[in-house]
This record gives sequence, C-alpha cells and structure tokens, in this order.
Amino acid sequence: MDRWQAMRIFVKVAETESFADTARQMFMSAPAVTRAVASLEDLIGARLLVRTTRSVKMTEAGVRYFEDCRRILADIAEAEAAAGGSYATPTGTLSITASALFGQMYVLPIVTSYLDTYATMKAKTLFIDRPVNIVEEGIDVAVRIGHLPDSNLSAVKVGSVRRVMCGSPKYFERYGVPNSPDDLKDHRIAASTAAWASPEWNFGNDLRVFVDAALQCNTNEAAIQSAREGWGLTRVLNYQIGPALVAGELQIVLSEFEEPALPIHILHPEGRHAPAKVRAFVDMAASRLRENRLLN
Repeated sequence: MDRWQAMRIFVKVAETESFADTARQMFMSAPAVTRAVASLEDLIGARLLVRTTRSVKMTEAGVRYFEDCRRILADIAEAEAAAGGSYATPTGTLSITASALFGQMYVLPIVTSYLDTYATMKAKTLFIDRPVNIVEEGIDVAVRIGHLPDSNLSAVKVGSVRRVMCGSPKYFERYGVPNSPDDLKDHRIAASTAAWASPEWNFGNDLRVFVDAALQCNTNEAAIQSAREGWGLTRVLNYQIGPALVAGELQIVLSEFEEPALPIHILHPEGRHAPAKVRAFVDMAASRLRENRLLN
C-alpha cells in the first residue's frame, strides 16, 4: 500500500480510536485497515498503537508519529491544492514569444487585454526575429508564422499571411503598375534583407525572378517606410502593412502571382494538461487573431 495512504489510515485510527470506525469512514474492510497499520509499524520498526477490548490507544512513539503524520499530510494537501489551483485559475507569470513586428502589432494588444481580464497575472514578452526553443527557454506560448516541423507541441491554427508586393498610390501614378514579376526590373525596389536576403525572389507556380534592389534595408520597417513615401516598391508579409493598407497609403500589386499563404499557429508545450494561465491566453488569442480580417 502507498505509504501516504497508510499514514492517512493510521491518523484516522488514532483520531477515532477504532479500527472498525476507520474502516467505515474510509470505505475499507476492517482487515485492510489492520494490515495497513501493521505494515506501517513494520516499516518504521516501532509499535504505534495498542489495541484493547474497548479501544485503541497510541504508544509514546505513536503519539510523536501521529503529530508528524498530520503535519506531513497537511503539507501534501496544501501542495496539491496549490497545484490544482494553477490548473483552475490563471496565476503567476505568462511568457509569450512571437516575431518582432507581428508581436508588437498583433500579439501585444492581446497580452494587455489578457492582463486587464486577469488582474493578478503578470506577463513577459519575447518579440524577436530568431528561432526560439520554447521548452528550453521556458516559454509558455509561441505564435509562429510558417509551416511547422513535427514536434510534441500543441498547435492551434489561427490564420495565415501572404508575401505581397506593394507600393504607394503616388508611386504608381508616377511609374505605373507592374503587370508581372518580370516587370520589376523596370521599377525601383526597396528590399528588406530581414525578410529575404537572396536577390532571387520566388513567386507562385515556381516562378523565380532576379531582383536588383536599388535600396537594401536591414529591417522590414525601413523598406515599408520607403514604399509609403512613394520612393519604390517593396515585398513583405501582408500583416506588416495592415495599417497602411487600411489607410490607403499602400496598395498590393501582382496578387495573382503570390506564393501560397503561410499559416499562423499558436503553440504551447503542455497539451491537455496546460495550466489555466496558458489555456486562458490561447483561447483569447485564438479568438482575437481569427477575427482579424488581415490574417484571415
């Protein structure tokens, strides 16, 4: 028998001073109660109880052991309650990672809403453009763009994004609209090396075009800004220009030549056994991201 269960049985016998009453209260047979106490006495090498015709009394060693058992069992109950509570109510600190720009634009507003909803929670964000091993780095939730490798992580698909060519209405009015990827050689290009370092750009139907960019930017934001100002065309993921599209500052071209969309997933490592803080955030984030028209 499990030692903790044997300790519980011993404590109940000591409290009721009866093997029979203990058996009834713990839904056991009287012989099973007797065997549990006997095995405990054999394990520790001391007599704990003295049984008479009318009652059961503790020995001196039994009194000391009784107090220790009650303390130990109370500590176990407290630990179980604390652990169980973390799976019922969001508590503690939640760590979330995503790519830098996507995290700032789309994940951060969800994080702040989450903190507003669960006032006792805290959060840490890691918005960075590098692969993050969420298990090794202790991350609770990741939002990833792109096709996922096989893993033991739980994944929830929440949308997709497209790699798009875009420019400002002012640019198109001055230089015209390209009708095919081959036309890009006649246009001014601001390339983001953060998004695609190669001068060979892939389009749908296995079409490849060599692009000699007049401006190479090491950040997506810089390439986007040059396009917004009407200097040239750039190629980024559509979520990165969402506000500029809504404001009419940028327009998408060559959409019929786009590659297949890239999926967006929310990942976490604990599956069905994820604590409440993770489950609550995943539910909120999935709902919010799926409602975003730029991502679906």
